[in-house]
Amino acid sequence: MRVATYASHSALQILKGAKDEGFETVAFGPSKVKPLYTRYFPVADHFIEGKYPEEELLELEAVVVPTGSFVAYLGVELVEKMEVPYYGNKAVLRWESDRSLEREWLEKAKLSLPRIYEDPDEIDGPVIVKPFGAGGGRGYFLASSPEDFWKKAERLGVREKEDLSRVQIQEYVVGVPVYPHYFYSKLNGELELMSVDRRYESNADAIGRIPAREQIDLGISTDYTVVGNIPIVLRESLLMDVIEAGERVVKAAEELMGGLWGPFCLEGVFTPDMEFVVFEISARIVAGTNPFVHGSPYTWLRYDFPVSTGRRIAMELKQGIAEDRLGEILT
Repeated sequence: MRVATYASHSALQILKGAKDEGFETVAFGPSKVKPLYTRYFPVADHFIEGKYPEEELLELEAVVVPTGSFVAYLGVELVEKMEVPYYGNKAVLRWESDRSLEREWLEKAKLSLPRIYEDPDEIDGPVIVKPFGAGGGRGYFLASSPEDFWKKAERLGVREKEDLSRVQIQEYVVGVPVYPHYFYSKLNGELELMSVDRRYESNADAIGRIPAREQIDLGISTDYTVVGNIPIVLRESLLMDVIEAGERVVKAAEELMGGLWGPFCLEGVFTPDMEFVVFEISARIVAGTNPFVHGSPYTWLRYDFPVSTGRRIAMELKQGIAEDRLGEILT
């Protein structure tokens, strides 16, 4: 068996972790990035050019590990139909990519959530507007009134209420953004806190270097496209809130879609009252785990060797083979 993933997002970490656990590795994607995975960072034993080279992956007896790029570029429909074994529960994809289903999931998990506005004309405070799907923050924008919403929504092709199915209008909760990364082992029935990051978003973070008066004069529109990730270590008193939120999400997933296993991330903020408010879930490995290729403070507390999220996936696959339970974690 070989471990494969799309050459983007968190592929370097996934492939390095797989090699650390003794697996041969496969990257696939555009020819332009081949040197990144085979020469500059030699983590891919095989590189296949193509968006999704199913026949070659089947011949190599590969198991695909999904990432945000994998789902975004291939689309949910193709992923659901792919014949190559897939690490994780494909049923989760629909719940993650549809913000209405995602909301139902997070509500069932009894998490603290921001208000959702079904009608832009009801906006009575700051909101953040998000297109559906995994886009790394691309297309997000802030609005403060119905008029502000309709003016800015045009760039997303939202011009009338019939177009609102493309976006979710969410209360903007003021707080410190945090993105805890989890790993749920289906084989062991255990949740692990792997690491925590915050995102560096352009130009939402960079705009703070411009004086407020000049921001107004320049008329810059805020953009939330993610360009990088910054490690965070949370106050120890906050850790149980984060862990319990993850436990409830896993439990709700078992009831709604047959389970969530492997890596996932809850995206939220800690308010000034130290309440963890969750606004989104990414039900697969996130790029925020990339600063922790050599492990994090949390994995060092659990393991006596470097464990990234990518390596933890490979460890689970290796355990599945050793215990003849691989079929339990592949779909």
